[in-house]
Amino acid sequence: MLVVTERAKEELRAVLSDGVDEPELSLRLVASTPGQFGLVPDMEKEGDLVVEHEGIKVLLIDEELSALLETVTIDCREGSEGPQLVIAKKI
Repeated sequence: MLVVTERAKEELRAVLSDGVDEPELSLRLVASTPGQFGLVPDMEKEGDLVVEHEGIKVLLIDEELSALLETVTIDCREGSEGPQLVIAKKI
């Protein structure tokens, strides 16, 4: 099962609050290139895995991608340019 840490949820909510003005939009995790992921504002769709933080939908992952990521953890770590989301395989 895909795990999103509390720290990652907090960072997703901060990104959503700072960058998305429409309250019905959330952030969608998308595969941009092989091994690379991005976040785009989007509406929830049927079959999406929905991650919430304090009652706010902060992350949407489509059914196909969530099946591929079921053995990973999404976390947030401090990088040289500030907080960064990290997707790591669970051990």
